[in-house]
Amino acid sequence: MTSVLTGRRVLLVEDESLILMLVEDALADFGCEIAGVASRFDDAVSKARSLDFELAILDVNLNGQRTFPIAEVIQARGIPFVFATGYGATSIPEALSTAPILQKPFAAPELERALRTALGGDS
Repeated sequence: MTSVLTGRRVLLVEDESLILMLVEDALADFGCEIAGVASRFDDAVSKARSLDFELAILDVNLNGQRTFPIAEVIQARGIPFVFATGYGATSIPEALSTAPILQKPFAAPELERALRTALGGDS
């Protein structure tokens, strides 16, 4: 059975290498392709503006900088995204609050559920 995630190109914005590797492995297991990876704010903004991707995962805190401006770029392009955070939903600005929030630490099934939700359903 083909999943709604199969073949999806994902932008991954994460500054912790261990989490990055775990998420990359999980995305591969879901059948996703990695469109790009960014661990620095400026690189993430550039990739959010220019890369061809269908879904994004954003660490809320990237080396001490909030990624909300990156989320706004992605949102303006009409691309769904998921926030990954250890801070909880209360730290997310209202304008971005419709994005699914993945509470760290998380496991692959939680990641998959959040990505499916971002794409508009659990199918």
